[in-house]
Amino acid sequence: MAQLCPLQIRRFLGAMRFVAELCEEDGLAVSEHDTNSETLGEPTRRDFLYLTTGMAGAVGAASFVWPFIDQMRPDASTLALASIDVDVSALEPGMSLTVKWRGKPVFIRNRTEKEVEEAKAVQLTDLKDPVARNANIDAAAQATDLARSAGEGKENWIVMIGSCTHLGCVPLGQAGDFGGWFCPCHGSHYDTAGRIRKGPAPANLAVPTYAFTSDTVITIG
Repeated sequence: MAQLCPLQIRRFLGAMRFVAELCEEDGLAVSEHDTNSETLGEPTRRDFLYLTTGMAGAVGAASFVWPFIDQMRPDASTLALASIDVDVSALEPGMSLTVKWRGKPVFIRNRTEKEVEEAKAVQLTDLKDPVARNANIDAAAQATDLARSAGEGKENWIVMIGSCTHLGCVPLGQAGDFGGWFCPCHGSHYDTAGRIRKGPAPANLAVPTYAFTSDTVITIG
């Protein structure tokens, strides 16, 4: 639950003490001097005190109510765990789709048989980053094409966060020296499995948590 910070509490209590002191002084003044100004219809110090007290009360009430309103909003951790469903029924082999998840682009591609075979033929020793970087499997898994894809029976599908692992630019699809993705910012080349092959990027494109919840729907997150 959200709480008032010490500074807010000190400011509120200080304002209330100030008003209380003015009220005490005003009591003496009224007893010593008749309310001549009141009879004349002019604003009095007491009017000012009433106004000040009301304003302080309103500020105090708002300060105490706001935490309860604020806690009704979803916090950052809730938003971070949000998931999305993506219909991929229209994606034929060789077609791609980019969606937004947690503020980042996510690449979804239905790869052709040629793309899959090319990726499978790559030797792990030729990879700049030999780790799969797939949130759905063991963190130490090697970056084979199968480990980068949606798994057995769905090797043609690949889902990756579309953010270059160098400085976060968005790579261009079906581009570069390896037919996969190319980052125009600083020249990083990824293959058809999203593995870094050339350029300054240190790691493969990350694979987020996802699953096929039906034959045509992917749930990301």
